[in-house]
Amino acid sequence: MKTKLLLVLTLLVTAQASAHHSNAMFERERTIELVGQVEEFQFTNPHTWIQVNVADENGDLVEWSIEWGSPNQLGRQGIRPSTFPPGKDVVIKTRPMVDGSPGGLFVGARFSDGETIGRW
Repeated sequence: MKTKLLLVLTLLVTAQASAHHSNAMFERERTIELVGQVEEFQFTNPHTWIQVNVADENGDLVEWSIEWGSPNQLGRQGIRPSTFPPGKDVVIKTRPMVDGSPGGLFVGARFSDGETIGRW
């Protein structure tokens, strides 16, 4: 009985951990480009976030939250907390949220000086 209970609990925990890393909230087949200015780069675990202010069709600024990998993973690729400084102009390629909210999964970025990061 104890073994069965332990097995069930292990499966539940494993399923929850796996669900945490799902990308189901992002559109898989569509990539969009956002033109804006970096508000903040949150270089923290478990995922980094790039906050970007983007003008909507009315000219109002909308803050987009772009999810990226872990600091450890990105650090091995040369990404640092200073990679996306506040106020820097940027074009972000992202897989947008399925529900249409202003967020997405990072694909790539291009800065005004021509530097690119990710899959551009």
